[in-house]
Amino acid sequence: MDSLANTFVHRIGVAHPRVRRDVYCRSPAFHSTALVSLVATTTFGRCHCRFAYGAAYLMFRAVAVVVGATGGIGGALSEELSRGGDFYQVIRLSRPSLDLCDEASIARVAAELPIGCVRLLINATGFLHDVTQQPEKSLRDLNPAFLAHSFALNAIGPALLMKHLFPLLPRQGRTVVANLSARVGSIGDNQLGGWYGYRSSKAALNQLVRTAAIELARTHPEAICVALHPGTVATSLSAPFVGSKRSPHTPIEAARHMLTVIENLKPENSGGFFDWRGESIPW
Repeated sequence: MDSLANTFVHRIGVAHPRVRRDVYCRSPAFHSTALVSLVATTTFGRCHCRFAYGAAYLMFRAVAVVVGATGGIGGALSEELSRGGDFYQVIRLSRPSLDLCDEASIARVAAELPIGCVRLLINATGFLHDVTQQPEKSLRDLNPAFLAHSFALNAIGPALLMKHLFPLLPRQGRTVVANLSARVGSIGDNQLGGWYGYRSSKAALNQLVRTAAIELARTHPEAICVALHPGTVATSLSAPFVGSKRSPHTPIEAARHMLTVIENLKPENSGGFFDWRGESIPW
């Protein structure tokens, strides 16, 4: 069995995990399902990843990248992905190695990631408040520095992340890029007002995701780029604003919901904005 696997690896020029672990895969997904199944089974006990149209594309040395992995939702997503065993590696990124306010740090991290293996990229970062200022209730609360910081973390940083990581995505086969947004970023769904910085920066993120998805489709026809609303989750971001009558999701519950949504996305969904149930949210 290993002999056949090694022969296959020699033919396609991609490192088999038992042969050379120091080589990154740089080839597109493969269509030779029968032979691929045999190779993958010798190593992982399974051949296809559920996030990649199992019957069509091999997830050989597929990598998942979670940005914001030290946060409540990002940490839960990382744990669920690692536990699921569908990816050869789950890479967890967070500050100080990657700072969304510092493009140079994003570029440095991108240069160290495997080319052609990133099949799932989740940006689980978000900024709502800090110790100095709470979300604005009215126009009189607006603070230029706070607004700029909200846009830097919720919109500009994620855009730069896509700028530097999109070139790492394989051009063939299913790949998903998911940015955590928020329902309050919906202009059409805004019924309460307030939270100017968070609402507007998340609305900007949604537009950036939509625009990036259009560009990505020109070179990666099966790639999917979306904005996701995780629901109200019991994290430090939402804790001050969850009333006694509300029952927020735990981070693990939120992670499982979002991974289910990601699993069911199709290329025609790219550029969309979806909630934790997979339902479309108005712009």
